[in-house]
Amino acid sequence: MIQTPLYKRFAASLDNLLADESAHAKTQTLTRGLTVALSGGVDSVVLLHLCHHYVQCNSRLALQAIYVDHGLSPNSLKWQAFCKAQCEALAIDFTPVSVKVVAQSRQSLEAQARAARYEALDRQAYPHHALVLGQHADDQVETFLLRLKRGSGLKGLGAMQARTELPSGRVCLRPLLTSQRTDIEAFAKTFGISHIEDESNLSDRFDRNFLRNQILPLLKSRFTGFVPSVMRTIELLQGQQALLDEITRADLLHCLDEQSLSVKRLAEFAPLRQQNLVRAWLAEQGVQMPSQKQLDQILTQALNAKADAQMAVTLPAGQVRRFRDNLYWVCEQAPRQSHSNIALATVMLDDSTTLCVIEGKGVRHPMPDEQVSVRFNCLSEKVKPLGRSGRNTLKHWLKDYGVPTWERGRVPLIYYNDELVQVVGFFVNEAYASSQGLNWKLEDARNTQDR
Repeated sequence: MIQTPLYKRFAASLDNLLADESAHAKTQTLTRGLTVALSGGVDSVVLLHLCHHYVQCNSRLALQAIYVDHGLSPNSLKWQAFCKAQCEALAIDFTPVSVKVVAQSRQSLEAQARAARYEALDRQAYPHHALVLGQHADDQVETFLLRLKRGSGLKGLGAMQARTELPSGRVCLRPLLTSQRTDIEAFAKTFGISHIEDESNLSDRFDRNFLRNQILPLLKSRFTGFVPSVMRTIELLQGQQALLDEITRADLLHCLDEQSLSVKRLAEFAPLRQQNLVRAWLAEQGVQMPSQKQLDQILTQALNAKADAQMAVTLPAGQVRRFRDNLYWVCEQAPRQSHSNIALATVMLDDSTTLCVIEGKGVRHPMPDEQVSVRFNCLSEKVKPLGRSGRNTLKHWLKDYGVPTWERGRVPLIYYNDELVQVVGFFVNEAYASSQGLNWKLEDARNTQDR
């Protein structure tokens, strides 16, 4: 078996994918094992056998298989029993899991089942295992055609990558992407590897099945080498996307100012590059891609508005705002609540932030008759910061310190009775300043809990 062309291609691909692992910054630990997504179909059962022989040659790796029951076929429990028997025969750890797929409007049943499957595989796979998936060259061509039908751009037409990561950081590997379905079926026949047939694969009401059953056979019979030709096109598109990603990263580094985007530096680029930059910046914030109309609105307002204009473009999860010469991604946050009589205790302001106090340069200790409190959004309060000339409103000073409009109401204000003595993170009231006093600071709530 290990001398066959299919196994050699598979093993070479998996060797490269595992060797490339250390080059990906998000991967925290090396893969200790492989978890096969096992459906019982010919692709996944052949993949199981290939992985079984691979780990025998690589004893450092463990092997697991997971069967996901979507509850969409009356035969699903029979398929589960079949998969279990396959694993028992090869002494492979087997994990069955059931998911519930509820039909929703504006989303295909295929997409919902796929999302549920990946979530279940990620949840049930052993720690530090890479998911190994059985998609092959014909699946890749089907994906390309489906995305072509939807009018996808460069990244979408690049179809599936041999290596991807789930949101959790779990690595997914597709070592059969360069192998055709006929090679996999021939391998199964040669070695007498049994498999099940999913009756839903015969239904052309699913777009992928229609392509698989009706369109691809026709294209293959008409055009010699059709699948390898499309695979070469996909490889070229993926290479072009990788080059674009490299240019985009350089553009982002040029325009980023911490988490905000410099409008002046953004304006240096041509319109198409500006659009690409804003998309990439929003993707870094985990934001769903805006429509072309929304993107045009963001760029028009960002580049043409006056520096002090109040810009706000609303997207489903938040807003793109401008302050001075920078763009910010702003999520809606619950207002922080005031706390009275906090003395010198640590105060939890929200799920991610605590307010604590340390000895040192700051404000003098409170007198016995002075109650300490923390308040918010008192922007009309007048105060004179240490080392600054004149008294003015807190709104004036926060603007002077470069605090964006939407963040000013969340800045903690320390009061002794009704006197503002410290604006946390910015300045202290000159009348209360002390070189051997107290200084309130914001900390990450998780770090505080760890202590």
